[in-house]
Amino acid sequence: MTTSTVSAPVHEIVAKFAHRQIGSWQRGYVTDQAKAVAARARLSREAGKSAAEVFDLWDLVDLASLQDTRGEGCPWSEAELERAEEALLMTFTLWALHQQSRSAGVHQLDKYGRSRGLGAAVRRLMSAGEVDDPLRKRLVRAGKASDLATLAQRLRDIVLLLRREDVPLDYSLLAGQLYQWQWPGGSDVVRTAWGRSFHAWREEEDEKDEKEAQEVGATP
Repeated sequence: MTTSTVSAPVHEIVAKFAHRQIGSWQRGYVTDQAKAVAARARLSREAGKSAAEVFDLWDLVDLASLQDTRGEGCPWSEAELERAEEALLMTFTLWALHQQSRSAGVHQLDKYGRSRGLGAAVRRLMSAGEVDDPLRKRLVRAGKASDLATLAQRLRDIVLLLRREDVPLDYSLLAGQLYQWQWPGGSDVVRTAWGRSFHAWREEEDEKDEKEAQEVGATP
């Protein structure tokens, strides 16, 4: 009898891989570890480019470990691996650009009660109770990008705004979405997720953040 191996969807594997790698760099960067500081600097210079343009950056990442993540009996296809590499490279460089000169980690996980998806991040750039149409259109334009190079550049522009306003983003979620985006019909799925994240953001989340920050500050 043959036993089949059940593997997680590839976009989830890509997201988890991104979380582990960025988490490692981010911890090193905020604690001023030379290797992580140097890695972030190299990555940020290439933000907005495709994997083919900056393939030399892959010496920073153990791609062999990515190929091992699906388990025995579930090999990666060439198309899956190429798309995963593109998604990860773009995510890593955008995170590095966002993290520049920030003492706290900008990669924060999206979870219940804490929306950290791209749509929510763009919404948090706006004044409470108001929708800034030019900012909203930036998100829409990113979702409607015709190719990966255009998408990378439009996301780079958004990330610069997030950095300026100290707005965090879930880069693991973004990595999985960038993987999905590259498949037929994937851009529609991702665009819908960004729109849902934008509209689901609640002002109460920022109030909750502020309250918790005050409580932490008051702890002896």
